[in-house]
Amino acid sequence: MSPKLQGVFPTLRLLGVLSLLQCPSVLCDCDFPPEVAHGRHEEVIGFRVFIQNEVIYKCDEGYTLVGVAKLSCSSSHWTPAAPQCKALCPKPEIAHAKLSVNKDQYLQAANVTIQCDSGYELDGPQSITCLEDRTWYPGMPKCKWVVPESCEYVGKGRKIMQCLPNPADVKTALELYKYSLEIELLERQIEKAKKYTAESPQ
Repeated sequence: MSPKLQGVFPTLRLLGVLSLLQCPSVLCDCDFPPEVAHGRHEEVIGFRVFIQNEVIYKCDEGYTLVGVAKLSCSSSHWTPAAPQCKALCPKPEIAHAKLSVNKDQYLQAANVTIQCDSGYELDGPQSITCLEDRTWYPGMPKCKWVVPESCEYVGKGRKIMQCLPNPADVKTALELYKYSLEIELLERQIEKAKKYTAESPQ
């Protein structure tokens, strides 16, 4: 053995002995670290370079870690229990509504109740839940304006605008609707005049 190798060999032997003393194979012979959905694990780099006995978990973007991030190999088991990567759902953006819990993000399984402002009614589910895929179940509701009874013509005009996306078509439809109202009013006046004539003494 060359003098250079003779100088290196004791150092390598010492490192091996120290590794075995610090973590004997009977205690640190663990299987592959547990897999975590929407996350990954990385080996902790330290003095114990010959044996993988510590890992740290990190979550994918849009998920947050729940539990202990670092696991160690002890008695052929990884301890403590593996953490979870829970979804973070974005805040529901619902116009003219108040949320029971107001946050920028909501943890998986969080439940939110929606209450519409005065003059608006809920169209859709009142309660929604944050799912693992970062969506809201059973869907995003809306708060729609309630047309007062005295404003029935406004409501009819609004329906026409929703059915006809082309502004020119909307204008034509509104003009026709206006004419139909004028005809309806004229017919009522005629009926009223006939009734008055019939009831008048000869």
